[in-house]
Amino acid sequence: MSEYLVALVLGIVEGLTEFLPVSSTGHLIIVGNLLGFSGQRADTFEIFIQSGAILAVIVLYIKYFLGLVNFKDSSSTSGFSGTQGLIKLFIAALPVYILGFATHKYIKEYLFSPVTVAIGLAVGAIAIFAVEKRFTKSVKSEVSELSLGDCLKIGLFQCLALWPGVSRSGATIMGGLLLGFERRLAAEFSFILAVPVLIVACGYDLLKSLKFLQVSDIPFFAIGFFVSFIVALLTIKALLAFIQRSNFIPFAYYRLILAVIVIAVL
Repeated sequence: MSEYLVALVLGIVEGLTEFLPVSSTGHLIIVGNLLGFSGQRADTFEIFIQSGAILAVIVLYIKYFLGLVNFKDSSSTSGFSGTQGLIKLFIAALPVYILGFATHKYIKEYLFSPVTVAIGLAVGAIAIFAVEKRFTKSVKSEVSELSLGDCLKIGLFQCLALWPGVSRSGATIMGGLLLGFERRLAAEFSFILAVPVLIVACGYDLLKSLKFLQVSDIPFFAIGFFVSFIVALLTIKALLAFIQRSNFIPFAYYRLILAVIVIAVL
């Protein structure tokens, strides 16, 4: 398969799965194995194209991010702007920063395989079934309503996603539902929280991997980045429209089916 076609496929996979509760890391590991795309360069590419998905969130939620650096006027984003908003976002991201840094080496070495991904997919599916069965009504519907305690709890839920296949968005969205967030709020806060978390994670990995890259890699990486950005932009909008009329149960069935396929094939 053409190298640029590989970039296109993986860019689509990243953009589709980064913000759905299905695990982008798990899908990239699976698809990368199927395409025979592996090694240090592949790992670096799969990290880099996450930045395209990050940019999609920044574009869609620009008012929140501008509000975070606007310390004079917080009226547009109420309780999630300026210093207050930055503290909330930092508190939500802190647990995964600490645990991720401490376990990064071991996760990369022992958990990046199709089998561990299948386990994460199955466990995550069961969690979605359980949370949706318990979910009855929401008590919070706006980002401005979140307390420091809410943010810390979401941050702790996010740590579950350090196991490949669990899904960062899945863990944070289900955590939000358990805390009484409206489905849209749970999804949107998961998207916003992804920005500082993925920026640090991508930056850390890329700094260690730059020595493996060459100038000739730029077009290949650029295709993956651009495709990931466009697909993520469309996927976020589609997901928000979908959860206005449905729940997350279809994603649980998808995860179970995929887990079975992965075990059977890989």
